Amino acid sequence: MKYSKLNLAKQAISHKGFVKKIPDIFRMVKMWKRGEYPVKSINIILPLVGLLYVLSPIDVIPDFIIVAGVLDDLAVLSLAIPKLIREVDKFLLWEAERKYGTEGAKIIDAEIIG
Repeated sequence: MKYSKLNLAKQAISHKGFVKKIPDIFRMVKMWKRGEYPVKSINIILPLVGLLYVLSPIDVIPDFIIVAGVLDDLAVLSLAIPKLIREVDKFLLWEAERKYGTEGAKIIDAEIIG
C-alpha cells in the first residue's frame, strides 16, 4: 500500500468532524490575531505548525524511508488534530458566552452539536 502525504492529510481531516470546523478555525485565528480571543499563542500555533509540517514536502524523516517516513507524519497528525479540535471547541464555548451574554455566569460543561 502506497502512503502519500495527501492521503494522510485526507484521513486526518476526516477526524471528528474536522472539515466542519475549518471555518471556525479561521474565525478563531482571526480573532486571536486581533487580540479578541484570549488564548496562549502556543495553543494555536503548535497545532497549525503541525499541520503545515505534514503538508510540507520537507520532513525530518524523508517519506522514501517507507515506515519511518510515514510514522513521523502520523505522529505529528495524531498530536496536532486533537489539540486543534480541543482549542476550537474552547473557542466556540467562549464565543457562545460572548454572544449570549451569560451575565457573569460561565459555561462549565457543554456539548458542541452540529
